[in-house]
Amino acid sequence: MSYSNILSEKNDGICTITINRPAKLNALNRKTIQELHGALLEADDANSVKVIIITGSGEKAFVAGADISEFADFNVEEGSELAAQGQRLLFDLVENLNTPVIAAINGFALGGGLELAMSCHFRVASDNAKMGLPEVSLGVIPGYGGTQRLPQLVGKGRAMEMIMTAGMIDAQQALDFGLVNHVVKLEDLLPMCEKIGSKIMRNSSVAISAAIKAVNANYESGVNGFKVEIDQFGKCFGTADFEEGTSAFLEKRKANFPG
Repeated sequence: MSYSNILSEKNDGICTITINRPAKLNALNRKTIQELHGALLEADDANSVKVIIITGSGEKAFVAGADISEFADFNVEEGSELAAQGQRLLFDLVENLNTPVIAAINGFALGGGLELAMSCHFRVASDNAKMGLPEVSLGVIPGYGGTQRLPQLVGKGRAMEMIMTAGMIDAQQALDFGLVNHVVKLEDLLPMCEKIGSKIMRNSSVAISAAIKAVNANYESGVNGFKVEIDQFGKCFGTADFEEGTSAFLEKRKANFPG
């Protein structure tokens, strides 16, 4: 499938999806969200893809926010639909994808950009990265899950301060807050994500998908995460990956997972 606002490249089990609107600092518009939706589903369906990396083109920005020009004149109903559709098409999709998704934050991750990064399963940042949710400075609030995922990652107090001040934090602060897992030099960002991805690929993709479901269940209202874990744990016993993994362990060899 061809895209105009993103690049998608598959190599050695890793699909790197690059948001490619450098003139707009990779801002998210509706077309880009739709293209990301398609590229993510395509990668998730590909048996050869075991890890997905999302990043931005250039050295300045991961995603500098949503494209404000698209919704500046929206009414209440249109604004609500914008958030609902965006969450469904992209942000919730990323969070619940079977394939692990790493955000490679290269520069500014603001507004919808930080919300996209937070929907990924974890984040790695370059040392020039800046992150924030500036929406209240525009008279609106984060609408792509920011008010929910930021407190989960950094705690309620820090999230409230970041949202209320509309300020930015740097990469080191993000690391201290637990918002990102690693901070590296810009030139080392994708190699670091690929290194982590290669470690992930040594393991069972079937089990990793089950782990994603179990971990996410803890954050779903009205869902018993422990029960989901038990169910997913039990399902693993019926897979070829479980048979191969346990056999390899007992035979003192490396597993070759079919999944």
